[in-house]
Amino acid sequence: MATLSLEQVTKVFANGVEAVSEFDLFVEEGEFVVLVGPSGCGKTTLLRMVAGLEELTSGTIRLGGQIVNDVSARDRDVAMVFQNYALYPHLNVLDNIAFSLRVRGVPKHQRHPKAREAADVLGLTAVVLRKPAQLSGGQRQRVAMGRALVREPAVFLMDEPLSNLDANLRVQMRSEVLRVQRRLGVAALYVTHDQTEAMTMGDRVAVLRGGTLQQLATPQELYENPANLFVASFIGSPPMNLYEGEISGSADRLVLSLGSQKLALPAESGHRHRVLEAGRGRKLVAGIRPEDLTVADGETADQQATLTALVELVELLGNESLVHFSTDATRVRNNTGGAWTPDATAHGEIVGASAAEGVARIDPRVPVATGDRVALVVDVERIHFFDAETGATIGATDQSPTAPQQPS
Repeated sequence: MATLSLEQVTKVFANGVEAVSEFDLFVEEGEFVVLVGPSGCGKTTLLRMVAGLEELTSGTIRLGGQIVNDVSARDRDVAMVFQNYALYPHLNVLDNIAFSLRVRGVPKHQRHPKAREAADVLGLTAVVLRKPAQLSGGQRQRVAMGRALVREPAVFLMDEPLSNLDANLRVQMRSEVLRVQRRLGVAALYVTHDQTEAMTMGDRVAVLRGGTLQQLATPQELYENPANLFVASFIGSPPMNLYEGEISGSADRLVLSLGSQKLALPAESGHRHRVLEAGRGRKLVAGIRPEDLTVADGETADQQATLTALVELVELLGNESLVHFSTDATRVRNNTGGAWTPDATAHGEIVGASAAEGVARIDPRVPVATGDRVALVVDVERIHFFDAETGATIGATDQSPTAPQQPS
């Protein structure tokens, strides 16, 4: 077992494209860290550099404290599981699992017992004599994992290993991957573009954009305290509702304006209140999670902070309803008009959308229908605020949520 350390790791390709920029990360023994971000953000390039399949432009990679920048891929004590399984079609399950031991020169009488043990761990005992073509997608992925774990590596590297599986099997395999990793107690670096996968699997999650680390934190910390607009919009499903806003009012009674609507903010003490007070009259971005909106009871609506909204669509999901609505507030999005993209710059990306659609997650027993005009109660104490120019969180605690852990 070993730790994994990346220090100021940078990768610039021959065509001048900077895929990864000054990336820092420290993974403890037994820790499961997930790299997540949109396509093209540098996740797989980082993994390939750790595996030795891609050269660094600059920076340092350490395995167990030893610098491995110039160590070949085959001599690094890591095992990588790929998205496409990469199984040998002419070999059965047992021989596929044992292949990495064969390459390392382990005698056959030692290879097969180890391969059978790995197959038992992964629930493949009944199919060890089958070829890959005779296996299901989930079984093939287990074989690929078995080939990695039979080596008993110091570090596991996994590049979107579940992306080719159907939804139900992905849920099952998430727990399978974690079970094996916990049993071995090795450091693991896992790449995915699926934020649900990242949030449910990672001890910590590193959010990337354009090759740059945006935030590194526990899943709950990412969700509750996003470091900037990108993290806030990327983490959460449905995503956070983001609107242009403005703070006004007196020091003891601040008011948030969203379009023509005004929300009284509670009297707060501490850093955030001072920052909001100092920002009176300045444009900012207000973020509201869908679960922090509820449909007001008609009798008490006047006594609560509410947004008047027109219901555009109701999705009934059994355990909840997703209410899509529009208001006269100005929604915030990037300058491409779609999802956040890795090549958008930090400045100038925030523009107003003409249609201010949002989403509320509500109790399915609340009677709401398309075309209704409703008052949505806002949990004002849970509103997130961001600087409209830089995208940085306003009123964050002094401890930076983006700072990666370092070895002590």
